[in-house]
Order: sequence, then structure tokens, then C-alpha cells
Amino acid sequence: MRGPVIRAAIVLLYGVSLAASAATSPGRGVTLRIAGRANATPSIAALGDVVAVAWGATTLGSSRRAATDVFVAVSRDGGRRFGSPRRVNDIDGDASLGGEQPPRVALVAGAGLEPSIVVVWTAKRPEGTRLLLARSDDGGTSFGRATAIAGGEAAGNRGWESIATDRDGQVVAVWLDHREAAAATAGTMNHAGHNHSGSGTTNADGVARAQLSKLYFSRLARGAGRDETQTIAAGVCYCCKTAVAAGSDGSIYAAWRHVYPGNVRDIAFTVSRDGGRTFVAPLRVSDDQWVLDGCPENGPGMAVDSRNRVHVVWPTLVSGSTPDVEPTLELFYAISNDGRSFAPRQRIPAEGVPRHVQIAAASDDSLILVWEEQASDTRRIVMARTDGNAGRFSRRVVSDSGRAIYPALAATRNAAVVVWANVASDQSVIQVKRLEE
Repeated sequence: MRGPVIRAAIVLLYGVSLAASAATSPGRGVTLRIAGRANATPSIAALGDVVAVAWGATTLGSSRRAATDVFVAVSRDGGRRFGSPRRVNDIDGDASLGGEQPPRVALVAGAGLEPSIVVVWTAKRPEGTRLLLARSDDGGTSFGRATAIAGGEAAGNRGWESIATDRDGQVVAVWLDHREAAAATAGTMNHAGHNHSGSGTTNADGVARAQLSKLYFSRLARGAGRDETQTIAAGVCYCCKTAVAAGSDGSIYAAWRHVYPGNVRDIAFTVSRDGGRTFVAPLRVSDDQWVLDGCPENGPGMAVDSRNRVHVVWPTLVSGSTPDVEPTLELFYAISNDGRSFAPRQRIPAEGVPRHVQIAAASDDSLILVWEEQASDTRRIVMARTDGNAGRFSRRVVSDSGRAIYPALAATRNAAVVVWANVASDQSVIQVKRLEE
């Protein structure tokens, strides 16, 4: 009777049984879903051949308030097969997620056979959003009770976080924080006047408003340790995802979209050479001069290779070649060999409107990029590769059909594993594809 009892306990704990599934389809990869829910906002992490995918699953229908929970599925064979999803959050439906604000997942090597899995996500609370963390030390079979990140539970909104595992096996995080905007507006939960219409108009108050939006950093301690939280930049563009990465020399790198004078929304970067205790003054990755009184909702991707070279990718608006040609989004890449300056930007070819780009460095220092590309009425996921010197990028379409959005990727020992949300009229699932080198 032990099997049925355990199965019943799982149903009571997660509210799912056979409804939670990970199905493999030859040639199409793996589909992850919680049946009867909209599955979206994926992220991914890999350590050796262990791959963890985190995402949000939202209840459907109008009979009750939509509720979102965070799930994780784990592969131990480099992304070929995944176990059944497990719920991470311990308060029903409290997750507050979005395409540029997915639940973030990181893997931490340990003394045992299984790496620990750390998940960070935003949760809804009456006074604002909270940054919560839960950890699994049994390979994703179960997760401990969610706890608030120190510095992640002030008044107002916060999120668009990114996490990474550093050289010493500790998880670090950066996020956008609006506690000062909440104080300035008597606790209201808006975006401090950000305009999401895409208007190209300039507003002299835009830069001043942005000073209330800040980039926070925290080293997420475990056990008897204490989280170390600090502000590392003010004047950030709210609602664009951030990026954080760790180097083999102990350095911590962060990238985000910044608000420069004139409402210019360009990518900024900083580095800590002492493990996150102090950060250098932010520098501009590229002087793109994208003027926008609003948030592009398109943040940067960043990777650090084995030689501690920093690779940053991002979209920006480019003027038409002639006055009658409309401006369009384009993808760009830049490399820094020392973390002190970046080489001139390099365009990455796209066939359509590119969004939500991500980047990873493989074990041989070759680069892998994925992004969402809109062409006509379709949205597809595109991958590009280049050698370790970031020469010519070769591209391929990796999504099969449907409306493919918000990709993420991770590099295993000898493959890239790409994940995205596949949205159709009758379902919304998480698609995972392993792409051999």
C-alpha cells in the first residue's frame, strides 16, 4: 500500500498527479506542462548533465481568480528526458510572473550525487511584491519552505531578477527595486510613470523618475549565514530583465538597461572583483541612443566564458536606412576582455523583429544565442552559434510550430538545451529541445 499512499500525498501536496507531465516527442524534444493550466515564463540552468527547468503555471477559466504556481522539472541526461514536475511555492497561487520576469533557477554542486536546486521568484503581497527563495537538496524531489530574500521584502514593487552560482557555490542575485518610488507615491504600486506605449517622445522628468528605480544585489546565504544586500545602481529602466554572471576568478558581473540623460535607454554594466562586496561605477556597453519615454521590456543577456571574457547581447531600435523606412529592433553583441571596456557592437542577423535574447558560453568558449523572432503573424525561436572569438554567427530556427515566445538556454557538456513557451489556441506548454554540438 505504500505506493498508493505516497501518490495520494503528492496529489494533496501539489494538486496535480497525472496532470503534471513531461512528455518526449521524437524530433521535437520534451513538452512540460501542468494540464488545465497556462504554462509560460520558463528559465533553465545546467550543471554537467543535470538540467533544471522552472516555469509558471496559471489556472484557466473565469470562475475564479487566476492563480500562478512555480514548477520545476529535472533532467539527469542532459535534457533528453525530464522527471515529473514538482511545485516550488508553498502558498497557493502567490507567484507574480511575466515573460521578462520568470522564476529563476540555479544549480549548486554539493558533496552528494545531486546538485542543489535554488529557485527565486516574485510573489504577490498586499503591500507590494516579494522576492522569495526555495531550495531543494534532493534533486528536485521536494523543496523547502519559501523564505524572503533579505532586501526583497520592502514596500513597493520589485522583480526582473536574475541569479547565478558563483565560484564558491553560493547563489547571487540582482533585481530591480521600486521601494523609493513606493515611498514617493504613498505606497501606490505603479511603475513610477513609465509609459509602455512605445512612444519615442522625450520627457525631462523621465531621468529624474528613474532615479527612484534601483538595481539591488544580494548574496543568498544558506544556513547560519546572512544575506548581503546592497544597491549597486540608480536610474535603471524598470521592467527590463537584468543579467548576472560569475567568473572563475570570483568576479561578479551585472548588466541591465539604464536610463541616460535625454531618456536614452542603453545597456549598462558593472563588475565586482571582491565577490560582490563592492562594485565599480557602471559603464555603458554601447552608445545606442535609443530615446524612449517608456520601458522597452527587452533587457540584456550576458555570459562569461572560461577566460573571464564578458559577452553581452541586447536589442535596440535602429533608424531606417532612409527617412521613409520605419525604425526597427535589431540585435547586437559586444565583448569585453577585461570588464573595463567593450569592443564596438556587432550586429546579429535576424529575419524579423527580435526580442528577449539570451546567451550562454559552451565549455569550448563558443557562444550560443537564442531569441524570439516575429515575422508576419508568427513568432519563432531562433538560435545562433559562433566560435570563441565571436566571429560569424550561424543561425537556425529551432521552434517547430505555434506561437513560440520567451526562450532561455543552458549549455551542458556537449549540447545546448533551449526552452520556450509554446502558445496555441487550445494550450500553452513549455517546449524543451536539446541541440547537439
